[in-house]
Amino acid sequence: MLHITNGESAAIGLRRSGIPGVFLAWNDILHEGPVPAGLPLDQLSELRARFIAGRGWSSYEDALEGFGFRDNILEHFRDEQEVALWFEHDLYDQLQLLQILDWFAGQQLGETLLTLISIAAFPGFAAFHGLGELTPAQLHTLFPGRQPVTASALALAHEAWDAFCSPDPRAIEDILSRDTSALPFLAPAFRRHLQQFPAIATGLARSERQLLEALANGPSRPVPLFVATQAREEAPFLGDWPFWQYVYELSQGPAPLLVRQDGMPFQLPEFSKTSAPHPTFLAQELILTAQGASVLAGQADWLQLRGIDRWLGGVHLTGHEPAWRWDELQGRMVAATP
Repeated sequence: MLHITNGESAAIGLRRSGIPGVFLAWNDILHEGPVPAGLPLDQLSELRARFIAGRGWSSYEDALEGFGFRDNILEHFRDEQEVALWFEHDLYDQLQLLQILDWFAGQQLGETLLTLISIAAFPGFAAFHGLGELTPAQLHTLFPGRQPVTASALALAHEAWDAFCSPDPRAIEDILSRDTSALPFLAPAFRRHLQQFPAIATGLARSERQLLEALANGPSRPVPLFVATQAREEAPFLGDWPFWQYVYELSQGPAPLLVRQDGMPFQLPEFSKTSAPHPTFLAQELILTAQGASVLAGQADWLQLRGIDRWLGGVHLTGHEPAWRWDELQGRMVAATP
């Protein structure tokens, strides 16, 4: 068997669970950075490696090697009797699941069975955060409940992945207007993705608004700020390293929305796979600026102040008036007036 899951924490637990097979972590944060339409897996992996390296989360060589190793295992799936997919309900997992199912939708499965374990809760957990927090024994209890991936799930995943990669985010709204029960966690995940588009009144993504709201309650250091922001999510969203990037960008420019108490911009940590951030990073005390309070109140527009250069799936947002904004009250995307 081949097992594919969302990251190394879950993969390590599965390897220790006694479940037979090879365990592969997908390891890509697809809701950050470019995921344009029309690229085969190898070309998209190369593009993703360049983005990840550009963020400082890995070297280009390591990222590309990791994707190449992953893709090679996937392409030899017919050597296995079964491919089991282990994914959760949040956006990070659902996008990985879409990418994988879209790829399988274009393959002849032959004699290989494709199955899925996808959960949003686990007995005994008041707040379930993911497969990675389960013990090997707990993971083992999920294995008998896996279900064959249906033709309707493959078809929906193919259409939903195309929508995510589209340069027009209304393609996602089209998916949300339809029956998505074949992938029961897709709709809330997609709605969370759309909330990352700049808001009409403020220019802030939901993640940016939430961290500024947390700072409006008083100064905070990086880790408590991360925890406070995560507490505002319906499902886990953003790892700590992407979160630091959002904090960093809000501290930049001539009119930053947050700064350290000494008035300096937020400093990113040195990335390391093996050690925690340095104490000097963790000790940074962050405060909301007057400009930040003004934007948060809808009295100023962050994008008018600083502009944007950000990919959300297949949509590239640029300039001081990007092509698309999110209307939270109406729950829909709004195109900029030409």
